[in-house]
Amino acid sequence: MQIPLIETKDFFYELPEDRIAKYPLEIRNSSKLLIYKDNEITETVFSNIYKHIPSDYLLIFNDTKVLPARMHFQKKTGAIIEVFLLEPFEPKEYNQNLNKTKSCEWLCFVGNAKKWKENDILTKTLIINGEEIVVNANKISSQQNAFVIRFEWSGNLPFLDILNYIGNIPIPPYLKRETEAIDLDRYQTVFSKYLGSVAAPTASLHFTNEEFSQFNNKGIHFTYLTLHVGAGTFKPMNSKYIHEHELHTEFFQVNKECIEKIIQYYPKIIAVGTTALRALESIYHAGNLLLNHEKNFNFIPQWCEYDLFDKKTPIFATNALFNYLSDNQLNKLDLRTQIMISPGYQVKMAEGIVTNFHQPQSSLLALVSSIVGDDWHKIYDYALKNQFRFLSYGDSSLLWKNKKEAVS
Repeated sequence: MQIPLIETKDFFYELPEDRIAKYPLEIRNSSKLLIYKDNEITETVFSNIYKHIPSDYLLIFNDTKVLPARMHFQKKTGAIIEVFLLEPFEPKEYNQNLNKTKSCEWLCFVGNAKKWKENDILTKTLIINGEEIVVNANKISSQQNAFVIRFEWSGNLPFLDILNYIGNIPIPPYLKRETEAIDLDRYQTVFSKYLGSVAAPTASLHFTNEEFSQFNNKGIHFTYLTLHVGAGTFKPMNSKYIHEHELHTEFFQVNKECIEKIIQYYPKIIAVGTTALRALESIYHAGNLLLNHEKNFNFIPQWCEYDLFDKKTPIFATNALFNYLSDNQLNKLDLRTQIMISPGYQVKMAEGIVTNFHQPQSSLLALVSSIVGDDWHKIYDYALKNQFRFLSYGDSSLLWKNKKEAVS
């Protein structure tokens, strides 16, 4: 199967600056909700979402938590250097790295990198619980447009404690403002659990405990997986064609209970957010890679949809992962995914998605198009004409798979 030749300009639309939600609404679930089903559009308030999901459906949430990943150091010359954590480098496992004492290494973006000369060590002094802690940052090596940074600090605190003092929650650049107190709470989901993301799974920001109570009362099921959202989520597609755009690899983890529920309720599944959908589709491909005896089945490449080997049904592939965990007495599976979902890709693991309204010419909008087809134009036109708020702190949508786009 050949990757479709699609121009990125096909996903451009005019987004007025005043339609970008710069701050969240006072009440999480008071945002507007656009519903697209059977090629028709309606709208309601988000707190009514349970009314538009049938009983016995399964919702998949991403329970990642946003790191205080942005930090600033000042050189003796006065130059400000921004260090933005991307992913752990040594140790590579998130929890091990965040709980490490004395030193650790991260792959980072560096702002004002030209001012950070080779062998320069950046230093910052903190007072934590009355104790003076000296934090050093040393640029070890470069990797494409990022750097491996080694952090060293005095005392016996874990790196996470250092981060909580030195770092800031990295809100999206298109908000064009600094992080404020409100973001510490509202740029996290109410169920966030595992630290590792540098961006929130924004589709879930609307949910409150009230929604989960309504789901339980109606017999709507839910479960969680963890995908740590990378900085690439903000990266526009600047290439001429979609297939020339390279996605960053992201870490995700799925436990045995989640896989079991996917098998139990398939195909009645709704992905809450683009990250949850990418993880779900990656589970399908990981199962197929495993069935084809690939040693690196836990890495899902960007264009895995177009690999030539024989592919099994979603249930067969997901069962293969469940059996792998059982046979190896494991409770969870660690994977890395670079999967690109765009027109030509047939979504297999979900019948719908809950998602916000995305940037023009973004890979997230291309993903939406793979679900609703060309009707994304109709959906976004409606949202613009009816005062919906856009992007991370904006309003929400429940999009059911366009029957014309569905797998036969």
